[in-house]
Amino acid sequence: MKALVLGARGQLGTDLMRELAGRGHQAVGLGRQELDITRADLVEQAFRLHRPDWVLNAAAYNQVDVAEKEPAAALAANGLAARHMAVCCRDSGATLLHFSTDHVFDGTKTTPYMEEDRPAPVSAYGVSKLAGELYVQAYLRTYCIVRTAGVFGPQGRHTNRGNFVELMLRMASEGRSIRVVEDFYATPTYAPVLAARSVELLEKGCFGVYHIGGGQVVSWYQFALMIFGEADVRAEIQPANERDYPTPARRPKYSGLSNAKMETAGLAPMPSLERALGEYFQKRHGPTP
Repeated sequence: MKALVLGARGQLGTDLMRELAGRGHQAVGLGRQELDITRADLVEQAFRLHRPDWVLNAAAYNQVDVAEKEPAAALAANGLAARHMAVCCRDSGATLLHFSTDHVFDGTKTTPYMEEDRPAPVSAYGVSKLAGELYVQAYLRTYCIVRTAGVFGPQGRHTNRGNFVELMLRMASEGRSIRVVEDFYATPTYAPVLAARSVELLEKGCFGVYHIGGGQVVSWYQFALMIFGEADVRAEIQPANERDYPTPARRPKYSGLSNAKMETAGLAPMPSLERALGEYFQKRHGPTP
């Protein structure tokens, strides 16, 4: 198939490009420098030029706290841009795979969120991502929305925003005292496996909304401990809570994602966090991509 990957320079987009090529698909990748996804005319132009069978949208505005001050920018990139892509896919017959987030939920559950659970975002970022989902569902009959969380991949070492793993390692290398919240829970997700499972959904023709989260629900403090343990790094780290570190944006306190639907569709379970981190550090110490 001929695929068009948007957000192709980011950590997930990089792995999507690699996964598509490895499976024998023809992939064209466009990053922020090549395409402003908020402009409908440029999105239409890209579709006419590349004529994709599949469109994988990994482009996003993901500055959760900043979005509280500029909700229009978040909505343009995460909501209206998804509309532009959906309209183009509808008109061209392409299939859209759109990545969304655990932040569409309010975090009041104490068990992993299922696809059927009602979204109720508590931040401007979450609202903008839910808007993108709704536009895709409104304009297309054949689509795939993948909700994920806390994505970390080796390419994060070379991107401006990085990821949580790189943030922890950088703080440790600077000898800083680290405090990480222990009362927020999520399913951190390894980018190369997320890319593989997502492409498998397209290959199998599995349409609708799917959750692809990491293999287990952990607090961010627990995840930090796992990172330092796997990296064999000594760090001064203490648990904290939301009262210690208030942020401009509210976040779901519990946003674990259930992968049951994905597994029922015939996809392999996600690896454990230990295994994912082990592979992360193996690739991290490899050559720069």
